[in-house]
Amino acid sequence: MKIKRRGSAVWSGGLKDGKGGLTTESGALSGYPYGFATRFEGQKGSNPEELIGAAHAGCFTMALSMILGEAGLTAEKLETSAVVALEKVDDGFAITSIHLSLTGKVPGATKEQFEELAAKAKAGCPVSKVLDTEITLDVTLEE
Repeated sequence: MKIKRRGSAVWSGGLKDGKGGLTTESGALSGYPYGFATRFEGQKGSNPEELIGAAHAGCFTMALSMILGEAGLTAEKLETSAVVALEKVDDGFAITSIHLSLTGKVPGATKEQFEELAAKAKAGCPVSKVLDTEITLDVTLEE
């Protein structure tokens, strides 16, 4: 089975003065604005890195839910954030790391078991597999 999803971007103008819009097939984004200032200067708006972070957090969390189920556990709540680091390198810019922070409430899970299953999800989720960068993970299991 092959599933295809689509996203698109439109851009007008130069690098610093231009403006763009991001659109997703689902309609979650429809011409959502982005530009140099939203990407490099902290202005309000979107950027590719935050979208990668959201995609990675969502994929990882869903993979963990599956892995927990395979272990006979069901999460009451899983909450993941992703920090994507974009840095200037010799030949331009690169995403140099992604740090996932997970907090979960999983009745019946031990801290060690939760950490082990989260590490398995980090390694196995499709978005982790496609990203060629360092991926780190912090795990907190709530009582």
